[in-house]
Amino acid sequence: MSSLIQVNSPDSPASDDANLQHLDRQTEVTPTPEKTTLTVEQIHALLPHRYPFALVDRIIEYIPGKKAVGIKNVTFNEPHFQGHFPQRPLMPGVLIVEAMAQVGGVVLTQMQEMDGNLFVFAGMDKVRFRRQVTPGDQLVMTVELLWVKRRRFGRMQARAEVDGQLAAEGELLFSLVE
Repeated sequence: MSSLIQVNSPDSPASDDANLQHLDRQTEVTPTPEKTTLTVEQIHALLPHRYPFALVDRIIEYIPGKKAVGIKNVTFNEPHFQGHFPQRPLMPGVLIVEAMAQVGGVVLTQMQEMDGNLFVFAGMDKVRFRRQVTPGDQLVMTVELLWVKRRRFGRMQARAEVDGQLAAEGELLFSLVE
């Protein structure tokens, strides 16, 4: 539900908030779901992955129990580029999928009922690669929870983009490790 509020028009008394001075129109206010960002240090506190296998640099949007959007800055200094391929460096598709799975891991580890349990990447369905990912690219990965069954298995829809172009997409499966 949205509502309209009057924001400090020239005819209204001055507001204590200096940031609202001289606005002469109405502003529509709509409630937004809780969104959070996470630094690489906060991600490391949630996931066990470390260099060279920590593939998420930042979470730029996080809706608890539902969705996360993560960033991977692809650099030439990463070890897999030495052999994949020396004359034309390409990020391996399996690492793109793993990076998406790590973003999904952030969603699963933060669900209240999971309380510190470790989920591992258990499979993938309908994965397709649409664009090459090369050094200098910023991979933006969006992962949304589809379902969790018996608090043991999870399925997520994932997509990775570079400059707004789809690089990879698919469904990722997770399993609880006891």
